[in-house]
Amino acid sequence: MFCASSVTRAPVLHGRDTELDALRHLIEGAAAGAGGALLLVGAPGTGKSAMLDAAAARAASFPGAPPAGSAPEREAPGRTPGGEVSGTTPGRKVSTTAPERESPGTGPERQDGFVVLRTRGTRMEGRLPYAGLHALLRPVADRLTALPPSQAAVLGQALELGTAGDGLALPAAVLNLLLAVGRPVLVCADDVHLLDRPSREALFFAARRLEGEPIALLLTADDAPGGAPFDTSGDGSGGASPELPADVATIVLGGLTEEAARQVIDDLAPPGLTGDLRASLAHAACGNPLALRELVGSLTAEQLRGTAAPPEHPPPGGRLWRAHAARIARLPRAAADLVLLVAADPALDTVTLLRAADPRRAPAVPHRGGPREDSPHKDGPRKGGPRPAPREARRQDAERALAALEAAERAGVVVRLDGDRYGFRDPLVRAVAYGEAPAAGRRAAHLRLAALLDRDHQRLRRAWHRAVALDGPAERLADELVEELSRIPDGAAGGRDGFPEPFRVMERAAELTARGDTRAARLAAAARHAWHAGLPQRARSLLNRLNLLSSLTLSEEVRGRAELVRGSLELRSGRTGNACDELLAAAEWLLDRDREQAVRALVRASEASYMAGDTHRFLDITRRAATLRSPDDPPATRLMFEYLAGMAATFRGRHREAAAPLRRVVELAPSVDNPSVLVWACVSSLLLGDDAQALTLSTRAIETARAQGAVSTVPQVLEFLIQAELWLGRYSSMAANAMEGLRLAQETGRLNSAAQHLAWLSLAAAVEGDEEACRIRAGSAIELADAHGLGIASAISGWALAHLDVAAGRHASAAGRLRAVARADGTGGHLVIRVMATPHFVEAAARTGDVGHARAALAVLDRWVASTGSPDRLALAARCHALLAGPGEAEERFRHALDLHHRGSCAFETARTQLLFGSALRRNRRPGAAREHLHGALETFERYGARLWAEQARGELRASGEAPPSRGPGGRVRGAGTAAVETGAGGMGAVGMGAPETGAVEPAGAAAIQALTAQQLQIARLVAGGATNREVAARLYLSPRTVEHHLRNVFSRLGIRSRVDLVRLLS
Repeated sequence: MFCASSVTRAPVLHGRDTELDALRHLIEGAAAGAGGALLLVGAPGTGKSAMLDAAAARAASFPGAPPAGSAPEREAPGRTPGGEVSGTTPGRKVSTTAPERESPGTGPERQDGFVVLRTRGTRMEGRLPYAGLHALLRPVADRLTALPPSQAAVLGQALELGTAGDGLALPAAVLNLLLAVGRPVLVCADDVHLLDRPSREALFFAARRLEGEPIALLLTADDAPGGAPFDTSGDGSGGASPELPADVATIVLGGLTEEAARQVIDDLAPPGLTGDLRASLAHAACGNPLALRELVGSLTAEQLRGTAAPPEHPPPGGRLWRAHAARIARLPRAAADLVLLVAADPALDTVTLLRAADPRRAPAVPHRGGPREDSPHKDGPRKGGPRPAPREARRQDAERALAALEAAERAGVVVRLDGDRYGFRDPLVRAVAYGEAPAAGRRAAHLRLAALLDRDHQRLRRAWHRAVALDGPAERLADELVEELSRIPDGAAGGRDGFPEPFRVMERAAELTARGDTRAARLAAAARHAWHAGLPQRARSLLNRLNLLSSLTLSEEVRGRAELVRGSLELRSGRTGNACDELLAAAEWLLDRDREQAVRALVRASEASYMAGDTHRFLDITRRAATLRSPDDPPATRLMFEYLAGMAATFRGRHREAAAPLRRVVELAPSVDNPSVLVWACVSSLLLGDDAQALTLSTRAIETARAQGAVSTVPQVLEFLIQAELWLGRYSSMAANAMEGLRLAQETGRLNSAAQHLAWLSLAAAVEGDEEACRIRAGSAIELADAHGLGIASAISGWALAHLDVAAGRHASAAGRLRAVARADGTGGHLVIRVMATPHFVEAAARTGDVGHARAALAVLDRWVASTGSPDRLALAARCHALLAGPGEAEERFRHALDLHHRGSCAFETARTQLLFGSALRRNRRPGAAREHLHGALETFERYGARLWAEQARGELRASGEAPPSRGPGGRVRGAGTAAVETGAGGMGAVGMGAPETGAVEPAGAAAIQALTAQQLQIARLVAGGATNREVAARLYLSPRTVEHHLRNVFSRLGIRSRVDLVRLLS
């Protein structure tokens, strides 16, 4: 086989299903004698060459491809009936007669597959005419003899001597040579924008004449503004043309989706990569596949262990860095100056940028290698001659600067952004523009900007630029940085538009500080800011730098602050016991020096014991905190004290006593804007039974956290938003928010929050009756809970498995699981979850005859629900009493429970009571009365997609002597309402958990997408992002078989047949 490159197998390309489908259609069309051309355009590193490799691998092994010339005979496009090529000069004919085919037994042996010919443009050979064709056609040069003599002579002269006459003889000869191969041909021309002009024109000529021919032409080119990557200068210098071959289909390769980037990282990285490191790499790469490869390859052992900060951009000197550096190096001097200024401060508006470019305002920015040839001052200052007036000179300077900016924009280095400013499409371009400039140039740029920024309204940015321009300690400037940062409202200082985040400002202040104690305090503050920003690995690296300072020289206050950050990190991602110890030590050190931070440390220590399920230690901490109260405390501190008092009373079972401090927590919430403090108001609302208020507060806490850049707080808030949705019966929204919380927790390194979200997801799966998903998720949550001492996550998972057991009729198993949940010693149980799970325990215990334990558990539940006045909670308690009552009393108790349910909000629990009541009536030989309740229960369970509960209802209906309603194609009762769309208060929309109908339907739109269950929608989005079934299963903690089952239902529900259709529909 002739092939310009040997291809053994196609590369794995994640997130490129749509593009690969286009390549497949192109190759299949050429194999069938209906060829065509396709142009792939993208930034460096987006995988254009990898797409060519994939196409070449597919074509080389394509089965049963017909030989060239076997397509049905018809007039080829671009040819006149007389054989002239369309567009030739009248009177000048170029033969386009198809070349003679080899007779059997001569020439190369025929095989399956295509002939694959490849060439690649390079800047060096872009100045050599016909160099691209020479590389492309060498493997088939022996077929020149099959061409008409005139064409063979023209093409041979071009390939051997690099010369050829004008006109269409040579392009026609190239096309005919490809036809003379005798088999289907795939032509791959990489970096076509760097090819010499004659080669490029010949390929474009062929591209327009492939219909009806067994030839596929695949081209790639770098992107450029306006979609104009082509060099028309004829020398490969990269001048851009505004004209693309309009009649050649074009696909623009953008960045990979988040899920596809995750898959690339997982393919390349060693096992055990943490979620926050994976998220950092994906963020730094901006979806660029080559950037991902280079970032993973650059990881050090310390970065892999999590003790050093992750890389922020691909390594200098790598392929991607060099590609961008070469583009910047070709800019004119004035454009390069402006690009450096934009890199130094991407928040610059255009007016300030032009002022900074004025050579009269500051010294010129130095460049490597001295003045450039295009510099107006390369021969020194101008001497003599008339000078323009100052105003006219400034206007001319501004015009020159704007022209320079336009040159940088045309080169694809900068882009015009909203708000009259310039920036970078890719953060790596900014890193290259800044990193490639000499140190003196960077310092001059920062000093120039510091001198121009407003002294009153841009004080922090001015201080930052002055700080970056310095090398050694500068105590006064460091103090100024800290002071100015403290003036900025939370969330308003950093991370936007590339401006430094607060942790960078504090880190720079520490570097400029010589005093050891102050330097350490600022490193601790930087670590705290990094932690709040969801960068735990960066925070740990800053704490490690702090550890290098001698602890003997540090004050107790500084050690306390550092220990508070360290304990907070451990609280979110480590063992709760260790976190509690570290936070108590921090409180001890801070008590006499920073009382508010000491109280915060105690509250977090109590949270550690709460998460562990260690009631005794929790009460010890609350007793200690109670001695610290002061009437002068600010609102946030008072709120924390009231929360601890209310929780202490709750844990002692004194719920009426707990109500007053818990209400004061809610009352104080409007005066607090710290999302990590607002969380306690959410908890207080839940304990008071006010689920709507809990939703409102959690929504506000989430919005505040995002506005302040404290994204790492969002997973914690979602834990309590989910509990409110659980009480309200909004299970699909609960599942969607739990999935979002799991994603954010993994990305921000909050493993302990991830365990809780996994546990809540297992409970959502239990409601739906998905046994496999429930067990996988609960097992993963319990494994993480056992490793980190998370009694609450373990208890939620046990409750989920018990729910599954009760739904399946395994009451003894459920009762055993829930007894373990009741432990309050930090060994896998949790008091709060035990109370929430009491209705399931009473049901399971009553069915197994364990009435004594059921009554004891119910007494605890009674005390709590009576203090709340919540109809939903009171209804559950009334149902429990009905289950334990005698035959004469039970009916009255059930009716009272249903009355309470109808005043509440949870339709699902109403159905559960209807099912139990109907079952009791049937057993008491009242089948007619039973059916009314059983029908209502079945309809609700079907609407929720609660398969096991629906089966129970059907079984009871059959036992009552009535056949249950027939089931629809997807398992839905005929006539049952579809699930309503739910929207969580956290702003994450979800849909009802009804089972999808199957059967072929027409392609659907937004309405059908909304009818998917929350889990189906998650699976659909991941698959549309390029994930395989196995990858989706790993991400959602499901089995591949479950994913395949859900995906079949998704396809049927949406009326589609392929993943490509799914991508198009969801896009």
